[in-house]
Formats: sequence, C-alpha cells, structure tokens
Amino acid sequence: MIVPSIDVMGGRTVQLVGGKELALDAGDPLPIAERLSLAGEIAVVDLDAALGQGDNRELLETLCARFACRVGGGIRDRARAERWLDAGARKIVLGTAAEVELLRALPRERVIAALDAVHGEVVVDGWRTRTGRSVVERMRELRDWVGGFLVTFVEREGRMGGIDLDEVDKLRAAAGDRTLTVAGGVATTDDIRELDRRGVDAQVGMALYTGKLDLGDAIAAPLSTDRPDGLFATVIVDVHERALGLAWSSRESLREAVASQRGVYCSRRRGVWTKGSSSGATQRLMRVELDCDRDALRFVVEQNAPGFCHRSTMSCWGELGGLPAIVERVRGRTTDAPVGSYTRRLLDDPDLLAAKLCEEAGELAAAVSADEVAWEAADVLYFAFVAMARAGVPLAAVERELERRARMTTRRAGEKS
Repeated sequence: MIVPSIDVMGGRTVQLVGGKELALDAGDPLPIAERLSLAGEIAVVDLDAALGQGDNRELLETLCARFACRVGGGIRDRARAERWLDAGARKIVLGTAAEVELLRALPRERVIAALDAVHGEVVVDGWRTRTGRSVVERMRELRDWVGGFLVTFVEREGRMGGIDLDEVDKLRAAAGDRTLTVAGGVATTDDIRELDRRGVDAQVGMALYTGKLDLGDAIAAPLSTDRPDGLFATVIVDVHERALGLAWSSRESLREAVASQRGVYCSRRRGVWTKGSSSGATQRLMRVELDCDRDALRFVVEQNAPGFCHRSTMSCWGELGGLPAIVERVRGRTTDAPVGSYTRRLLDDPDLLAAKLCEEAGELAAAVSADEVAWEAADVLYFAFVAMARAGVPLAAVERELERRARMTTRRAGEKS
C-alpha cells in the first residue's frame, strides 16, 4: 500500500533532496492532506522540529484531528511522544530516540522506528553522520519494542530513481512480524506493486507532488483480478461504515474517482459513470480501501440525498437505521420544529436544555436495573442529540473525538468533583 508523505517546514509542504536541498514547495499542507488522505494514513513529518529550528505543532495538531496521521520529527522524549499520541496521531515515528528505555514506556503497536540508511548503513544527525552499524542489525535490536519500521534510502530520497528490491527483501526478513515501510526512490506503480507483494508499504512524497505518480494509480497499484472484464467489486459505505450498496470499479474509474474526490464507478453496460450526475445524489469520496486479497475495494463516502439506491433510499437495502439515523431524525425535528413545541422550546431556551441534560444524567446515575439504565440512557442521548443539532455538530465529529480519546495514553485520574 501507499503511505503519502507530507514534510512540513515553516508551515509549508516541502520536499528536500538528500535531506538538504529544497526541491519543492507545494504550499498549504491542509488541502494536500485532504486529497492524500483518500489513500488512508498519511505520514506527516515536522522538519523544523527534527532540525531543532522551531516546530509546526498547531498545524500538525489540526492535521491529526482531521486525518489519520503518523507523526514524526523531533520526538525525542516520552512527554512529546505521549503528547502526539494524545493529540490523535495513529502512530508516532521515532528516529534516534528509539531506544529501549523510551520504547518500553510507549504502546508498542503505535510506535514506528525510523532508520535512515546510506547503502545499508544507519546515518544520524540529519543524515550527516555515519554510525558504522547496518540497518538490518539495528532492526533486529528494536523489533521487540516497536510495531513497525520506516527505512529511508537516503541516497535515493527525492530522486525518484526506483527501489532496490534485493535490499527490501533483506529488510523484510529483519522486520519479522513487524510492519515495514520504505521511503526514498519510489516513483512508479510497479515499485508500489512489488513492495506490496512483499508485505511492504511505500511512503511517497516527491513522485506525487510532481505528478510523476498519479494518486489514483498509486492506490490501485496492488490490485489484481481474474475477471475477464478486469473490474473490481466495490462496496460503498457511508462515514459511519454502514453499507450503501455494491458497484464495480476499473482502474480508469478509480483514477477519476480519486482525481475528482467523487463516487465514480464502472458499469459493465455504460462504462465509467459518476454517481448522482443525473439524480443529484452525488457522493464525496472520503477514503479508498483495498481488501486483504487486493481484489476488492471499499469506498467511504458522504452520500447526498435522496441516497445511493435508484429507488431513492439511502441504501440498496432500504433506509438505514442505528444511531446515525436517530441523530438525523432529531436534527430534522429541530429544523422544522413548530413554534410552541417542546423541541422548539429546547432550541430557544439554552437554560431549559441544560437543565434537562443535568436532570436526565442524574437519573441515569441513579438507575439500577438494565431496563432503567436503557431508558435513562435513551433520555440522555436524546437531549445530547438536541444539543448537537442546536450547535450544528454531526455525529461523525463526536465519533472522531471518542476515537481520539480511545487512542490517548495519558488518562484522567477520575476523581470526584
């Protein structure tokens, strides 16, 4: 798989050649991250922090709040590592600080050890100092303490010269059952495909920014199919991961879907088509995922009304249920609540809504039986949903915050107030 990379310096997306020469200033990282996040996790590196010349903390915190990020650059102690984990980073990337004393204090599965190499030898100090130690040796020392490795081929970084697959095979063996990502030199879909066949991810920056490598083609690179028509089954889900329907994709339609960030598919009868172009039921494409066998896709989309199905329902199995549907019903009631209704009173009187939230929370705290807890929890959720609707907060935002908290390593003590 591909891991798009964003190197940040002075608040800008940059690309250095050999870690020194500024080869590219690609601009504001936020729109770039929005586009690249279609591929899944993105790697964000704070070059200023890595070089000890300030940092881009606020910008990276914004990126972590909105996208699935693995964060690196200047993480040299436990406090800074935990700060990024608490900020929502899916993983943190440690360079020279990746020593056992620090690693044993961190959640192993969320730590990646970054090793920079020149012709197989580990280099440090911004790639300036040779250590005399091999990358393979260093990986064997660290693999019991980390969830994965990022190996950068410094002599190839930013030069788009291709990958040494023999060297990759050695690294894959040294990584054992840990994940392995390589950077430096990846420039073609063949590079990505060959790496994926070996169970290795490709971290790519320069090739994407210069247009040498199309993002859609990069995502599609590992795909394979034995179908005569070359199509891939594509499951479409909403942002809550509820299934909307099934369609088919070709490499061409996938390229167009990624380029336009819309739901674009391939019909066996009509060819490439864009969902909603005639009905108005368009989709904003949020993420593309490949299945474990690399022969099927999942599109995560924001689906516009009236829905995915040609029968004007949200899904091909009828209307969707669950908590998201309840939140939408509450939001609909708040939008159309008539004057004098209870819902309108709640919306117009913040003190009344606050009082009801406190009252129902107290009743939930006092509930004992399973039936009582379910009843009171439903009351609390209803008033919480009204508060969310009043403020224009979607359920997806609450889900993201809960997921961020679940990833936190620093826990609240939980004392009584």
